[in-house]
Amino acid sequence: MKREALSHPLAVLGVVTATASAVVFFALLIAMIAGLFPNPYAGLVVFIAIPAVFVLGLLLIPLGVSLRRRTLKRHPETVSDWPVIDFRRTSVRRTALVITALTAVNAIIVLLAGYGSLHWMESPQFCGQVCHTPMHPQFSAWQGGMHSRIACADCHISDGAEGFAYAKLSGVRQLWHVIRNSYPQPIAPGAHMPPGAQARICAGCHNPERIVGDRVKVFREYAEDETNSETMSALQMHLSVTTSSERAIHWHANPAVRVEYVATDAERQTIPYVKVTNAQGQVKEYVAPDTSEQTIRDGTRHVMDCVDCHNTVGHPISQTPERAIDQAIAAATVNRELPFARREGIRLVKADYPNQEAALRAIDEGLRQFYKSQAKTADDQTLARAVAALQDIYRRNVFSDMKVTFGSYPDNKGHMTSNGCFRCHDDSHAAKDGSTISADCEYCHKQLK
Repeated sequence: MKREALSHPLAVLGVVTATASAVVFFALLIAMIAGLFPNPYAGLVVFIAIPAVFVLGLLLIPLGVSLRRRTLKRHPETVSDWPVIDFRRTSVRRTALVITALTAVNAIIVLLAGYGSLHWMESPQFCGQVCHTPMHPQFSAWQGGMHSRIACADCHISDGAEGFAYAKLSGVRQLWHVIRNSYPQPIAPGAHMPPGAQARICAGCHNPERIVGDRVKVFREYAEDETNSETMSALQMHLSVTTSSERAIHWHANPAVRVEYVATDAERQTIPYVKVTNAQGQVKEYVAPDTSEQTIRDGTRHVMDCVDCHNTVGHPISQTPERAIDQAIAAATVNRELPFARREGIRLVKADYPNQEAALRAIDEGLRQFYKSQAKTADDQTLARAVAALQDIYRRNVFSDMKVTFGSYPDNKGHMTSNGCFRCHDDSHAAKDGSTISADCEYCHKQLK
């Protein structure tokens, strides 16, 4: 049987390319499953590059056949009559079986590659390491946060086809920004979250209705003296969702209550208008002083959900170096027995450095040099732990290439370092009946010590 139609160089190249890439794909897929490729770029090669070459090979085959057929039409003398396909002949049945099997294998390869590419592009390794520069701060903060075991897609992609389509279209836009090197520095807080989906996503693991009663939270701060003197504050946090009294933090998250607001900035830090529909269906609107109707119309309307307060829970960047050092001392990663540990730690972490490598080196050398000059010699192991803790603080909070540092992302869970609660609870957002959104601290907590 002559195969003149497949004799075109492009068709031959297509057959060779598709066959070779299929073999390579299966070999590398098995290697990845076996854990032989921990590098984050392995998925880019296995699930995108090689399948793209495979599809290219498949496309070359019909292109070559088409070009060869045109040649045969112009010069029919170069080929004999087409063979008759007779399934009574063993060779024809064998050829048909081989073609059918190869077609099935090709379909399986495309399906596996498509599934693998979609799954891999939702992995934290793809989000944080392939798009390394723009997502480096978020990825590093995520690794050290309380959600480090939760994949990016679990929070950033909502349920259903709509959520999936929104995420993929956002991903295409983000990829275009990366290619053009036109992404914002720093990345805006809460960027590309599914609209209106945060509450449903958080509720997959967290149910505020299960929080009953109060809890005590202790805050420790340290002075910059030789003994790192400790000051402790204890707050009784009103965490429940009860609607019998608004003195409950998660009252805002109660399904029976609907809180809507208008923000005039992308970061949602300026909120001039709040609308509350309580459990009885009564509606009350609160407006900040000197707010015009035009301001409210031009602002962006949102329905309040979890991330309006817990906005940094996924990628916690410390608000100040002081708070980061205090937390390290409280956790004993920086030993409080080291003289002036807080003062020196803040000095080293706050200093300006040309890059992260220089910063880590300077922190190591600076802390060791300081304690060499002290009359009381620091224990080597204690000092090494303190150096590692300070370097980790810097590594997880300062990213000069993305213009991210302490406080770049305001934390709305509280009001010590940003407006947070006081964006609405300022005693100045007033309703028509004269009532206001209270700024009374004991709506959320009670000072114990």
